[in-house]
Amino acid sequence: MTGRSIFLLAALVGGAILPVQVALNTLLRRYVGEPMQVTFISYLAGALASLAICILARYPLPVVASLSQTSWWMWVGGCLGTFYVWSTIFATPKIGAALALALTIAGQMVAALFLDHYGAIGLVRYPASPTRIVGVVLVVLGVSLVAYVKA
Repeated sequence: MTGRSIFLLAALVGGAILPVQVALNTLLRRYVGEPMQVTFISYLAGALASLAICILARYPLPVVASLSQTSWWMWVGGCLGTFYVWSTIFATPKIGAALALALTIAGQMVAALFLDHYGAIGLVRYPASPTRIVGVVLVVLGVSLVAYVKA
């Protein structure tokens, strides 16, 4: 496996588990009630799992001096993740997992294209070439098929 392959595989597997997460969270909503309550449970379980992995892997605690050098907006990632999890729990029962995830993927692709193009938020700059733009357009067209084609 090449050096890049492990990163490609990690991204692919990470994407493949999202429908499972959405299905589990949607099922949990039937027992818990509100999407934000399920979001809290999901993040609590994730935080505990992350803590356990850090302890088992013997990762050191972050250095307070390093954390104090960050900007407030760097901590917003968890809030954005909360919104993502909530939105899928909220939408999936009404539009289905395939369409909910297709829409999130389309949104991710459009936003990622802009972030890459401008090298925003500390990312390495990858220009929005015509090929990359066509790829994102094809994703959006695919979402349209998931949304509007009736069996």
